[in-house]
Amino acid sequence: QVRLVESGGGLVQAGGSLRLSCAASGTIVSLNTMGWYRQAPGKQREFVATITSGGTTNYADSVKGRFTISRDNAKNTVYLQMNTLKSEDTAVYYCTARGNYWGQGTQVTVSS
Repeated sequence: QVRLVESGGGLVQAGGSLRLSCAASGTIVSLNTMGWYRQAPGKQREFVATITSGGTTNYADSVKGRFTISRDNAKNTVYLQMNTLKSEDTAVYYCTARGNYWGQGTQVTVSS
């Protein structure tokens, strides 16, 4: 049974930083493409970033240069470091494994 648990969300001022974590069980993050998506109120869920088993990363244009996805194989955890946050980054952030399994989400609110 695959379980993904996100944490690290919260309220931050514009220009600040947060680091989200996604702890996985029932799957091995280093063997899968892991990703982060987000959903703002009234909007569809959108792609943020992915990291493949080979370590290749990919980012949405809106976060490129500000967000960094990484993983800790020993902890079986994926991270999303978010810097220079903007109000438009406010959303619920979801972790996914292969697009098939999803966490419950963590709220990120950026105040301007």
